[in-house]
Amino acid sequence: MKPEFYKMTFKTLTLSALVASTLIAAAPAFAGGNTANVVQNGWLNGVAGGQAGDFNHLELHQWGFGNDIFATQDGSDNVTAVGQTGINNGVDSHQQGAFNLNAVAQIGNDNYANTETTGFGNSNAVIQLGDGNSASTSVNGVGNSSLIVQY
Repeated sequence: MKPEFYKMTFKTLTLSALVASTLIAAAPAFAGGNTANVVQNGWLNGVAGGQAGDFNHLELHQWGFGNDIFATQDGSDNVTAVGQTGINNGVDSHQQGAFNLNAVAQIGNDNYANTETTGFGNSNAVIQLGDGNSASTSVNGVGNSSLIVQY
């Protein structure tokens, strides 16, 4: 066989391995004890994070305006912590399971936060500082709690 064939095959295999590892890395975590931390600065950024399992920690931060966060966790004893500073930012955070904490803090104007929890023993907390902000929590199950503070 010619050397060009080996070079082409090596390049193809290398590229395939890189694509496969990227797809695996982009998938939600399906085991316990995982931590994910994302920080974004600027305008019109978006981040989505998902975890399934127990004792996971998802931390997402954004500074700027027009930024969006979508977070989801399934399992027990998980924590989603979201922080945003700026204008016209949004958060949608969903959790399902038991003894999870869903926490959102926003500083700025015209921001929104929506949290949803299903299961038992879960907590939602939204704190917003600024003008024109909106927040909503939806809780389904037993022994869950929600808190919204705006000032």
